[in-house]
Amino acid sequence: MKYQVGDEILVLLSNEEGRIIEIMNDTMVMIEVRGVKFPAYMDQIDFPYFKRFTEKKLFPEKITPQKIFVDQIPKEKIQKNDAKEEEGVLLNLIPKFSLDDFNDEIVESLKIYISNRTRVGYQFLYEQSFAGLVDFSIESSIAPFTDFYIHDLPFAAVNDSPSFSIDFSLIEPHKKKAPHFETQLKLKPKQLFQKIETLKEENKTNIGFPLFITYPDKAEENHIAIDVLRNAGYKVYDASKIKQHIPAARSVIDLHIEKIMDQHSHLSNAEILQFQLEEFEKWFELAQLNQLPTLIIIHGVGKGKLKAEIHDLLKVKKGVKQFINQYSDFYGYGATEVFFEY
Repeated sequence: MKYQVGDEILVLLSNEEGRIIEIMNDTMVMIEVRGVKFPAYMDQIDFPYFKRFTEKKLFPEKITPQKIFVDQIPKEKIQKNDAKEEEGVLLNLIPKFSLDDFNDEIVESLKIYISNRTRVGYQFLYEQSFAGLVDFSIESSIAPFTDFYIHDLPFAAVNDSPSFSIDFSLIEPHKKKAPHFETQLKLKPKQLFQKIETLKEENKTNIGFPLFITYPDKAEENHIAIDVLRNAGYKVYDASKIKQHIPAARSVIDLHIEKIMDQHSHLSNAEILQFQLEEFEKWFELAQLNQLPTLIIIHGVGKGKLKAEIHDLLKVKKGVKQFINQYSDFYGYGATEVFFEY
C-alpha cells in the first residue's frame, strides 16, 4: 500500500499538510489536519515533499519599503486570507467501508460528525436515541469552521431508525440571539441506503444533513397594554391562575374520529388523520403540563396508519420515558400506553 499510519500528506484540494492516523480501506484513509480529523480518498492526497521543495526559496526576495504604499496593496488578496464561505451547521455521516467474504464492499459503521461552517462557536448537547430511549449523549462545544467527531454508529442500527436531537447555544451569548436552538433528525433506512449509493457513484466521502443555516434571532416580545385588550373585548387572565382556564388533563384519550367530532362523513382519510393527530398533541401537552405519570392513547387497530404516526411522534417527544403497545383486556392491541419522566 502506498501510505502507512503516521505518513505526512498533502491535501490536494486545500493545499494543507497533515498526517494519516488510520487506514480505513483500500481507497480511503482517516487524516488529521490542524487538529481536525476527517476521511479522504487516496487520490485526494499526496506526499508533501515535492511541494516543500518547489516552495523553498534559494534567494530571499529584496523588499524596498519606500516603493510600497497602502493604496497599492491588493485588497482582494487580503480578504482571501481568512475569507470562508458560511454554509451553516451540518450533521455529517461518514460511511466506513470494508470487504465481506465475497470481496464485496459493505458499510461497517457510520462515523458521526458535527460540522460547523459558520463564524460562530456553539455549545451543544447531542443525544442519539432509539424508540425514544437515549443510547448515546455528549455535551461539548465546537469552534468556527471545525468538525467535531461524536461517535461511531453500527450500520446495522440504521434499521432501527435512530433519531438525533441537538440543542445549540452560543458560546458568547448575544442579547439579540435566541438563548438556545434545538433541532432534530430521524434517519430513515431506505433514504440513507439511497444516499450511500449516490455517495459511491459521485466519489464523495460524507453524507451531510443541514441542521441550520443561521443561528436564530431571539423571539420578539410584543407588549400590549392589558387595559387595551380588555376594553377591546378580549378575556384577560392572571398568568398565575392559568391552570384554571385550561381543560383538565385526561389519563385516557380516544382518537376515534366519532369521539372527536359529530360530523365527519365529508372528510377524507388524510383530513381525518390530521384531526386525530391535532387531538393527540393537545392531550399529550396537557398530560405533561399536569405531570401525569402515564397516558393511554386509544388509536384502534384498523390499517395501523394512526398508530404508526403516533409512535413516530412519541419517539422524538421530550419527556417520554417509554411507550408500550401490548394486548389488554380493555383495548386489545388498539391502545398505546405512554410513561413520562420529569
